[in-house]
Amino acid sequence: MEPDRRLDIDAATLDVSNPVAIGHEKQAPGYSSPQIPDGGIVAWSTVAGAWLVLFCSFGYINAFGVYQDYYTRIYMTNKTSSDIAWIGSTQLCLQFLMGLVSGKLFDEGYLHVTVGFGSLLYIFCLFMLSLAKQEQYYQVFLPQAIGLGISLGFIFLPSISVISHHFSGRRSLAMGIAVSGASCGGIIFPIMLNKMFHRHGFAWGVRSTAFVVLGCLIVANLLMKTRLPSKSKRLPTPLPDFKAIMTDSIYLAAIACAFLVMMGLFLPIFYIQLFAVVHGIDETLAFYSLAILNGASIFGRTIPNFIADKFGPFNLLIPCSAISGTLIFAMFDASLISPMFISLANGFNEIGIRMGLAFAIIGFAALIGTPIAGALLGPELTWWRPIVFSGIIVLAGCTMLTIARGLQARRKRTMLP
Repeated sequence: MEPDRRLDIDAATLDVSNPVAIGHEKQAPGYSSPQIPDGGIVAWSTVAGAWLVLFCSFGYINAFGVYQDYYTRIYMTNKTSSDIAWIGSTQLCLQFLMGLVSGKLFDEGYLHVTVGFGSLLYIFCLFMLSLAKQEQYYQVFLPQAIGLGISLGFIFLPSISVISHHFSGRRSLAMGIAVSGASCGGIIFPIMLNKMFHRHGFAWGVRSTAFVVLGCLIVANLLMKTRLPSKSKRLPTPLPDFKAIMTDSIYLAAIACAFLVMMGLFLPIFYIQLFAVVHGIDETLAFYSLAILNGASIFGRTIPNFIADKFGPFNLLIPCSAISGTLIFAMFDASLISPMFISLANGFNEIGIRMGLAFAIIGFAALIGTPIAGALLGPELTWWRPIVFSGIIVLAGCTMLTIARGLQARRKRTMLP
């Protein structure tokens, strides 16, 4: 077999007794590891651990609409909706931006160190947030925007990426199941926060969620397993070709697509509860609106991923983005973004760096998207302006994705994955 052959990651294995190494480089015999099992106890335990991480990370972010409503109407009435949206958007930005660090650590084999550190920092910052005083913006911004953003960056990307070590043919389905944890967290945490804020106040509302997160992350760290040894125990391997990655036209078009989609994606998650309250919807139903939104997204995060294993993440993400842009509902496309970038990697050694670079750029879209929507909303709460903005921007992302898919089809000479 030619040593410079470009390996498709779906066909790659960890069996380096074969002279073709992961990422299309030769590796001397002497270390052998079994092929990707595409299932089994360890593989599905890792998915369960990733599910718990997504439950605690993106699931908690999906509950930010409760904070947006509570801060705007009760806890920080001296700040505008746009000011408050900067808390959630900065948290999102740092979560994606830290992928540059956590992706590199993951590629070097430090899954448990990275996720363990992020878990400890996450719990610490939640308890610090519970000490924030009313009308003290900086006391909320530092632990919630900065602290939680950094800590989530350490646990999110490695937990998604490690699934690719255990699955090949069913990778998108496994990732979809893991990402559905974000939907379940988006059901539990909004209900929990609304109930606890109303009955026991802000401090104990935040602390109660911190205890739930603590238990989930302990179990998650025990369940997730990597199939690669640490860098010190591996035979020397070449670094990923950064120039080739950053000049890959399909990869760049995919990043542009994800950037635009993420800029418009979080409008419903951040503002739906405030929208319901100010439009006179029954208070009980309004408080459940965010949980209902996230509950509906469970189907959009699993069913398309099951289909994507047969038809490819690009082919599914295009119509899902179009539907999301039309409805501004954002329940279909988010779970397909990670499989899309992983499908472009040429080996396991590129997964972390490709996702890290992409997520770092996407982070800036998450940073500016909801504050722009908040500025368009204004103090008079003119809702049609941010809704139109978000819809157009997601549809623009769909256009970029169509271009990326066309480039990929030309390269692979097929419209199938």
